[in-house]
Amino acid sequence: MMELEIPGFGRLALSHLVADYNGTLAVDGGLIAGVSEKLNIMSGFLQVHVVTADTFGIARRELRGVNCALQILEGEYHDRQKEAYVEKLGREGVVALGNGRNDRLMLAAARIGIVVADQEGCAVAALNAGDILVHGALAALDLLLNPKRLLATLRI
Repeated sequence: MMELEIPGFGRLALSHLVADYNGTLAVDGGLIAGVSEKLNIMSGFLQVHVVTADTFGIARRELRGVNCALQILEGEYHDRQKEAYVEKLGREGVVALGNGRNDRLMLAAARIGIVVADQEGCAVAALNAGDILVHGALAALDLLLNPKRLLATLRI
């Protein structure tokens, strides 16, 4: 669990990290170098979940060795499926990472929504739904590994 009091933002008691895969943790389907190590460190204090449509069909292989729950979405309305996933975990205990239009509901539902802008860009709808914008997955994960960065960014 990750606990932190942020003036003007409130108390955080986070238990889960829910991350989109493509465009957030991966570029063109391949996991970004250094992400697996940071996710494994983070799994020591947060339950790590990766929720993806798996556009390239290789997320399972790329995440081999990463201590996480992988949820591959099917059908339509992935935005609603991601939001429902966060709600099932309990939105107050979730920090979410995403970049796409289909991440906007998940980012808004989570206690903290971190928008990741990297090589695949980020959708304006995701940007408007998040609490924080960072450049790249490693920067997003470093925010959580160094919680005083969250404090500095979100406090009033």
